[in-house]
Amino acid sequence: MMLKAKTISAPAGPPRLAGQNRIRLLGLCFAFAFLAIAGQLLRIDVTRPVEDVNAELAKHQDRIPRPDIVDRNGNVLATDIAVASLYADPRKIPDVDEAVELLTAALPDIDAAELRRKLLKPKSAFAWIKRQVSPEERDAVYNLGIPGVSYINERKRVYPQGRLAAHTVGYVDMDTKGIAGIEKYLDNAGAIYTASLADPQKQVAAPAELSIDLRVQHAMTDEVAKAIEKFKALGGGGIVLNIETGEIVSLVSLPDYNPNAEPKVFTKDQQNRMLSGVYELGSVIKAVTFAMAFDYGTITMDSKFDARFPLAIGSARINDFHNLHRFLSVPEIFTNSSNIGTARMALQVGLERHQEFLRRVGLFDRLETEVPETARPILPRRWSKLVSATAAFGHGFAVQPLQGLSVVAGLLNDGKLIPPTFIKRSKEEAEVVAQQIVKPSTSEKMRYLFRLNATEGSAGKADVIGYRVGGKTGTAEKVVNGRYAKGRNLASFIGAFPMDKPKYAIFVMLDEPKALPETYGFATAGWNAVPTAGKIIERVAPILGVSPQFTDADLEKLAKLEKQEALKKN
Repeated sequence: MMLKAKTISAPAGPPRLAGQNRIRLLGLCFAFAFLAIAGQLLRIDVTRPVEDVNAELAKHQDRIPRPDIVDRNGNVLATDIAVASLYADPRKIPDVDEAVELLTAALPDIDAAELRRKLLKPKSAFAWIKRQVSPEERDAVYNLGIPGVSYINERKRVYPQGRLAAHTVGYVDMDTKGIAGIEKYLDNAGAIYTASLADPQKQVAAPAELSIDLRVQHAMTDEVAKAIEKFKALGGGGIVLNIETGEIVSLVSLPDYNPNAEPKVFTKDQQNRMLSGVYELGSVIKAVTFAMAFDYGTITMDSKFDARFPLAIGSARINDFHNLHRFLSVPEIFTNSSNIGTARMALQVGLERHQEFLRRVGLFDRLETEVPETARPILPRRWSKLVSATAAFGHGFAVQPLQGLSVVAGLLNDGKLIPPTFIKRSKEEAEVVAQQIVKPSTSEKMRYLFRLNATEGSAGKADVIGYRVGGKTGTAEKVVNGRYAKGRNLASFIGAFPMDKPKYAIFVMLDEPKALPETYGFATAGWNAVPTAGKIIERVAPILGVSPQFTDADLEKLAKLEKQEALKKN
């Protein structure tokens, strides 16, 4: 009997053991994955915040200093100083409540609730405690020895002159970024990144030299402030402009502000009225209309216009403040500030040419300077016969005061309009940017009329003996809620000196000046803005190097004034 061979296999292991091996392997994989995730989370929660701390500190340490801002004579208007700023790493503070108690005791002006909120912020690696502290505050906090609390050295912008020329200089924020004025211009112009070639490691930008003269600025600020107080005005301002270079030697707007103040929260009344505000300047604009008519050849000094009756245009009637009820010559229209005569001049020129001239001198465009806070002119929507007539005497369209002064300066400067600047500029540089807007002969006629208005017209109280002042007044009703407000006037004066060859133009404005007994109940510009301008000229002309020249008539006036002063003393 034959037996079949039988294959014998090795006995199989227990099924339970094989399953356990697989579970162990899977568990090991999960463990590695968990460790990898935990490591990544650790890197994000611990390592990355440290990098964030360093990055935050790096933004404020070793910042390139801003350039100093100086006036035309080198007096410092803005500069950087080294200060400390306190910060915390909340993760390292063991007891937040204790830390808040200690810090608020050392720094009483910080808000405890706000500080506690910062320090309790989850996963926060950086929090400011207080920026730009005094050395005493820095030492007081540092000596507390609170873990996680330290300080860094950074820079603070300071303004040694305080309010003086604040609207021109402007200010920066806590991180020294320019917010207004020349400070903002420096950021936009890239000046703060200019490194010194002599010492590239130091990276110091050259000072920004302004056209402002602090001596003139102080005198004008003082006189405008006195006028506001005397005439109980809401505010006011003034400008002195170098006619030959376009340099703004002084710009004042009151109320002003202190750029060193914190926090920097300013009211609407503290805006730069000379640039940010646009106003109907009233009869000041008549100078533009006269120059236009002379330049187009539609009038001569001998021309006469009918001012016997109001000028009727449709249902509107144009009247004069001083009704003379007769034909007036061109000089008489100027010195008596006749609305009727000036309107007739404009209508004789024609609507299209009137608009063309206003565009030529730039009154239809926004005036731009280094100080960025400039407003656009407010123009009529439709140019009609009535609009042309009223615009001729400054009614119905509004411009910046600096814009009005700049145009008038060009009319007096042999017809050369030079863009105004807050940066120091030479005569040669000014010639490059000058634009001829009227003929030299037109400019000569305008100088004659301006001087005549000071000797025989409404600008007499600005005629400082020896300085041959000329000018034009303007009194305009303010527009309030879209309507002209009777009795709420804007009084302004534009002048220049010496009128035989003008070197400086001046603008003075008072917002809602009140009548006084000594002004005989009048609140028009001739009684307030004009004498204010005279006082300014008397103070600043010697500073600006303008020498007085006395005629025999001037010497007689001086002798009379000396006698009057002597009588007052006795």
